[in-house]
Amino acid sequence: MLRNKSEVTMKAEFSGKRLLILGAGIMQGPAISIAKDMGLYTVVVDADPRAPEAAKADRFECIDLKDKEGIQALGAKLQSDGGLAGVMTAGTDFSATVAWVAEKLGLPGIPYAAALNASNKDRMRRCFAAAGVPSPQFTTFTTKSLGRAPKKLPFDFPVVVKPVDNMGGRGCRRVNSSKELADALPETLEFSRSGKAIVEEFMDGPEFSVDAIVNNEKIMVCGFADRHIFFPPYFIEMGHTMPSAQDSAVIQSILEVFFAGVRSLGISAGYGAAKGDLKLTPRGPMIGEIAARLSGGYMSGWTYPYASGVEVTRGAILAALGHPWSPGPDRNRTSAERAFISIPGKVRSIHGLDQARKTRYVKNVFLRIAEGSPVRFPENNVTKCGNIISAAPSRNDAVNAAEKAARKILIRLAVNQKETDAFLAPRAGAFPPDAFSLPADTHAALKSLPVQPIPNLLRSSAGELSRIGIYPFPEFTECKIRDYAGRTPRESLEIIRVITGLALPIMEGEIQGIVLDRNFWNALIRGGYQGGIYFIDTLLKKLNKKRGQNNQ
Repeated sequence: MLRNKSEVTMKAEFSGKRLLILGAGIMQGPAISIAKDMGLYTVVVDADPRAPEAAKADRFECIDLKDKEGIQALGAKLQSDGGLAGVMTAGTDFSATVAWVAEKLGLPGIPYAAALNASNKDRMRRCFAAAGVPSPQFTTFTTKSLGRAPKKLPFDFPVVVKPVDNMGGRGCRRVNSSKELADALPETLEFSRSGKAIVEEFMDGPEFSVDAIVNNEKIMVCGFADRHIFFPPYFIEMGHTMPSAQDSAVIQSILEVFFAGVRSLGISAGYGAAKGDLKLTPRGPMIGEIAARLSGGYMSGWTYPYASGVEVTRGAILAALGHPWSPGPDRNRTSAERAFISIPGKVRSIHGLDQARKTRYVKNVFLRIAEGSPVRFPENNVTKCGNIISAAPSRNDAVNAAEKAARKILIRLAVNQKETDAFLAPRAGAFPPDAFSLPADTHAALKSLPVQPIPNLLRSSAGELSRIGIYPFPEFTECKIRDYAGRTPRESLEIIRVITGLALPIMEGEIQGIVLDRNFWNALIRGGYQGGIYFIDTLLKKLNKKRGQNNQ
C-alpha cells in the first residue's frame, strides 16, 4: 500500500510506465505486486508459462531467463512501442541478464561486467583477492581438468566445493579429504552451467545474510539476518531470523567487509541491489558470496518487511528506475522463517496445514509439495517441503511460533517406495542423519530389544488391528532428545497414533498378538514420525493382503 503523500505523488509520476521483471515465481511475487501498487505496468518474463505469479502480471511473456538477447529484443520492442522505464529481478540467479538488458537499452542498472563478477564465483573470488577483501582461498576446476586435478591443494582440508554459477546451495558441500573431493567434484560440476567449480577453504562460524540497495556508489543496508545452517556435509538453511541477535559492533564489522565486497565487484557503480552471505570466523568476518540482486529465501519480500515495516523490494524497483530511495524502519519486530522437510519417498497425504496457519504470530505457510510429489532429504535449499514465516513483538515469540507451526505440518509417505526403504534400511555413513541421535546408553538399550522378521509378525496377527501394541523402550521414550524439527520421542509416538488411527499401547505384562519391536523403533529413530508411520503402513498393507488371500 502507498503510505504517504510522496508515494501518492510518485504513483502519479510512474502511472502507466513499464517495468520489465525477470521471473514469475513466488520470490518475484512481491516485486510484481509492489510495482503495480506504484502505478507501473508490469511486463514479466519466465520460461514457465504456469509460473505461480505469471497471472499477476499486466503482461506475461514466455522467455527463458538465460536468453538475454531474447529479453533485450522484448525490451527494445517495449521501448519503441511506448517506452520502458526499467528492468529488474529479485531472488533469481539472472542479475547478469538484467544488467545486460539495462546496459544495451540505456536503462538504469549496474554494469554488465559487475553483474558477471557477482554471478560467477571464480570471477567473484578474484575480485575479492585483488581488492584485499576477506574471503577464503580457492582454486578452480573444470570438467576437462578432473583427470589431472592436483594431488595437493594450496590450503588444508576441510574445504568446500561448489559450482561457480548456481544458487540455492545446489552442488555445494564440505569435503574432508582428497578422496571425498574426487568423489564430490563430478557431482558439483553437473550443477554448473559453464562446467566449472571452485574448491575453497572451509569457513567455520555463524552465518549471516545482508540485503542492500545500491544507488550510484551509495550502499543502503535493508536487512541483516542470522542464518540457521544444518546437515553437514551440505549447507541446508533451515531458516533465518531478523533482526540479528549479534551486538551492533559485530554487525558493523561484518557490514564493513560486505561494503568492501560490493565495491570490489563494481556493483555500487550503478543502480540495483546486492545480497551477501557472510561468516564470522575465528579470523574475523569473511564473505561467502555476494549477488547483484535482492535475496530469495523469503528475506527481502517477507521477513524484512514484517520486521521493519520497510518494503525493500520497493527500493529495488526505484533503483531500477534510477530513482532515489531512503529506507527507514517503521517498527521494531522480529520475523522468523523456518523450513520443514521430509525423508525420501512419495507424499501420500499432508496434515496440519490449517493448524499451522492458525498458530499465533504465523503470517505465511508456503507449501512446495502436494499429494503424489516425490520428496527427498534436502541436499540443497530447493528440495525442502515448505516454509513458515512468523512476525512477533519479541524474538522468542517469533522463533517459537515458526518452529511450532513447522512441527504441526506432517507428511505421510506412500508405501512400497524404494527410496524410503533404502533410507530406513541399516546403513553406514553420516548423511542423511538419523532423526534422533541416540546417546550411547540408549543405543545399547535399543540393541537389547527383541526383534522378529515381518513374516513372524504376520503369523501372530490374531485379533483386531486396533490391538496392535508396541514393545516398551523407556530408555528412548523418557529421553529428552529431540529430532531435527524439535519433536520428542513421546510427541512423535502420539503423532503416529493420530495419523494411523491406531491406539498403539505400550505393552506391559504378558504380550500377545502383533507387537512392534526393535524394527519399529529403528524406523522411528531413523526417520522420525514418518519412519514409524511408514513401518506400520507397510506392515498393515502386508497384513491386509494376507487376510485377503485367506478369505479367497
